[in-house]
Amino acid sequence: MRLSKRVLGVLGVAATAVLLVGCGSKSSSSKKMTTITVGASAVPHAQILKHVQPQLKKEGVNLKIKVFQDYVMPNKALAAKELDANYFQHMPFLNQWNKENHGTLVSAGGVHLEPISAYSKKYKSLKDVKDGSTILVSSNTPDYGRVLTLLKDAGLIKIKKGIDITTANFSDITSNPRHLKFKHSYEPKLMPTIYKQGEGDVVFINANYAVQAGLDPRKDAIATEKKSSPYVNIVAVRKGDQNKPAIKKLMKALQSKSTQKWIYNHYKGAVLPAKAY
Repeated sequence: MRLSKRVLGVLGVAATAVLLVGCGSKSSSSKKMTTITVGASAVPHAQILKHVQPQLKKEGVNLKIKVFQDYVMPNKALAAKELDANYFQHMPFLNQWNKENHGTLVSAGGVHLEPISAYSKKYKSLKDVKDGSTILVSSNTPDYGRVLTLLKDAGLIKIKKGIDITTANFSDITSNPRHLKFKHSYEPKLMPTIYKQGEGDVVFINANYAVQAGLDPRKDAIATEKKSSPYVNIVAVRKGDQNKPAIKKLMKALQSKSTQKWIYNHYKGAVLPAKAY
């Protein structure tokens, strides 16, 4: 009887030890999830973020995506700490926002380029634009340099020498031999509708709104911004947050070769990866 008790005692201790080891193993293998909320435009930003969600989950990051329909609220929400990051803008836009709002938001890195393009129901090329034509542009002033560059490259205008193209405005035009008329008071998201309604002679539309409206910049546009443009779309964060582990993992996923290649293939060149893959 004593021997049996000893045997049972040893077995009981062993069983307890195995149970404790098992519990310890389970605890050490489970990852502590970090949740981050990123504000984004619906297309293509939110779609790209959704693409990297599974990868981030494996790395312990629970990515929540909040979709915005305009360019006004994402930076306000980020500055107010309602978001951990946002993904919808390029550096010229962020620089202007910081200047106008005394902000300190910074870039955590570039992801893709949405080439701005010119569309027309009247002309096949910008070079064909006739005297007195009306050019419609959105009210998004950081994009004016992009528009001016395309018009200059087509030989339609000349701009001041030495001007920083990212801050250029229509007042910087020094020569307009075809007497083009510029109107730039429209909300960016309305530009596809304005084009489809046949307003103006040439309409400039950002790629995200063009794609969202069913336009294909490669087929429908009469001129498109070059890949060398300084208007790469970035992930913005509050100053200092770019060093947080979860943000670093987010950027690593977005800038990975597989994601950059997916961007090119998924959008068929209408949205371009910022990095070579």
